[in-house]
Amino acid sequence: MDMASLIPQFGGVFITLLAFVVALSVIVAIHEYGHYIVGRWSGIKAEVFSLGFGPVLFSRMDGRGTRWQVAALPFGGYVKFLGDADAASGKDTEAMQEIDDPARLRQTMHGAPLWARTATVAAGPVFNFVLSILIFAGVMMVQGKPTEPISIGALKPLPVEGVTLQPGDRLLAVAGVPLPGAEEEDGFKRFSAALPDTSRMEYRVLRDESETTATGPHPLPPLVSQLAPQSAAYDIDMQVGDVITAVDGEPIASFEQLKNRVEASEGRVLRLDVWRDGRMLEFALAPRARDEMQDAGGFESKWRIGIAGGWAFEPGTERLGPGAALWGGVTQTGVIIESSLSGLYHMVTGAISSCNMSGPIGIAQVSGAMASQGAESFIWFIAVLSAAVGLLNLFPIPVLDGGHLVFYAYEAVTGKPPSDRALRILMTAGLTVVLGLMVFALTNDLFCP
Repeated sequence: MDMASLIPQFGGVFITLLAFVVALSVIVAIHEYGHYIVGRWSGIKAEVFSLGFGPVLFSRMDGRGTRWQVAALPFGGYVKFLGDADAASGKDTEAMQEIDDPARLRQTMHGAPLWARTATVAAGPVFNFVLSILIFAGVMMVQGKPTEPISIGALKPLPVEGVTLQPGDRLLAVAGVPLPGAEEEDGFKRFSAALPDTSRMEYRVLRDESETTATGPHPLPPLVSQLAPQSAAYDIDMQVGDVITAVDGEPIASFEQLKNRVEASEGRVLRLDVWRDGRMLEFALAPRARDEMQDAGGFESKWRIGIAGGWAFEPGTERLGPGAALWGGVTQTGVIIESSLSGLYHMVTGAISSCNMSGPIGIAQVSGAMASQGAESFIWFIAVLSAAVGLLNLFPIPVLDGGHLVFYAYEAVTGKPPSDRALRILMTAGLTVVLGLMVFALTNDLFCP
């Protein structure tokens, strides 16, 4: 292999690692800052706030006696509170025994009141959820919401001639099928199913306050609007903006046609004719089975190539208010939590493949793929990953925040914390479980298709 072929490969690996480090650093910094700031508000002293592990590259001491540092291994971070033996807030028994000043003892993680410890530990995952909500809300405010009725913002490049649609046209009907209202349940699905499979059709539009007709492309063409990382389409270097014009030599005009052909393939290799920037290309790919969450609950395996469609135009938008955007952020974060829990349950019960669990390599690959699709996609991915990290840390496993919260719940019920010996045993068991899960996920990254 010559040097020229190595350069793009190295560049791809570098972007993947950089995107992964940036995403992880942002999420970890917010998580640990949640622990730190709530601990400070609760009267618990933080001795070290570290981004990364290993040799310290940079550090400074602030006026409150907390050392802020950046370490060489940028794959995590921690806050070490007074009285902690390690980054997992294990008790430093010797140090605690040497503290005989009640005021000083109150500043330790293990000598603080139960409410202060609980709030400090819970703050990490809560800050992750808040980060997700704010990012989702911010993106929604920037994107706006489609006008009602839907209007043409800008037409996308498509291999269709004779288009007379214009920016600003408000859509009333396409091929005689009325546009659904935003309040109509399943209205979009019915609209899509009722459209004919032709690449060009008549639109009834409102233009300059008058109704008129115009010619336009299929409103939902076989256009690649998004590419899923680690998918068949992504692996063969398809691009956003590609238009699939034929499957196995048979022309298609709509995304629904493409979806039906892929689902009927049962994994057989498909030959795709693709229009890209005025030239025709050919691709061959094999759809992959993917477990998808259904609206009614549960999962179903579907054949997919890893692309999402969209409108043949950029819809006109109007401003989304802060309240509606925040509620949208809360809803989106809730969807991620719900789907993650459902997916985990179905993996444990064997209803879906355990290959749905990704490890660090898989997450890094997705980070690089989302970064390559633009800043907005990458920022959205950070929000998704932040919600997942917050949820993971709430699992009742010792060494995770959820495990500490279980200990505190035990203390609240019994009036005393678990013994130091029991805590050491449970923390060791928890660390074993976490390491085992990491090895399992890494195995998935290496051997799952």
